[in-house]
Amino acid sequence: MHSQASIQSRHSTKNLILNALPEEDFKRLLPNLEPVELKLGQVLCRPEELINHIYFPNNSIVSVVAMTPEGQCTEVGVIGREGIVGMDALMGADSAPNENIVQQAGGASRININAIKTEFKRSGALQDSLLLFTRLLMIQISQTALCNRLHSLEERLTRWLLLCRDRSENDELQLTQEFLASMLGANRATVTMSAIALQSAGFIKYRRGHITIIDHEGLKDFSCDCYGIVKREYDRFKK
Repeated sequence: MHSQASIQSRHSTKNLILNALPEEDFKRLLPNLEPVELKLGQVLCRPEELINHIYFPNNSIVSVVAMTPEGQCTEVGVIGREGIVGMDALMGADSAPNENIVQQAGGASRININAIKTEFKRSGALQDSLLLFTRLLMIQISQTALCNRLHSLEERLTRWLLLCRDRSENDELQLTQEFLASMLGANRATVTMSAIALQSAGFIKYRRGHITIIDHEGLKDFSCDCYGIVKREYDRFKK
């Protein structure tokens, strides 16, 4: 019965880390894995707040957001089904340095921090996968910093849309102007102009709160090299 539950749970998750675990490793986690629905705007981790759970996104997407004491913010990373939210708690910290906020609602698996720490300390497949994911997230964050410094808002928006599409496997993205502006570190009017420019080029269809990617290949061709560098690394991870 337990083995059957394990199989069913594997079929119900799209998270690449959980799906890649050997059967015995997955069975050890299974009693503590809880399916949850993440809501748009839900904050999973806040700076200086104790991390009690680790989240494995399925079709949901979580933004890693750096903030100033005055409340100014910008997105520095995106986490989807390739990773986890709350990795800091497995690397010797009790809290995350950045806010982790749900940018696309959807399913995830949640596990108590003590249960996953026990498995992580076995130094097996889970630890290997999580350390590799951490490396990939560091590459994404460093490339985002470079992109924000060197490239136009249209290119940054393109990179961001493609990263979101890769993680959701969906051309339909529900995004408010305010959220987009916060994630890209720009004002709403400028973000709107950039989205309209991408629409005029035939890459997307844009209306307030909703973006549809209609020319995926064209969007990739228009994007700066930053997207391609990150995608190549993540594609190696998925093989």
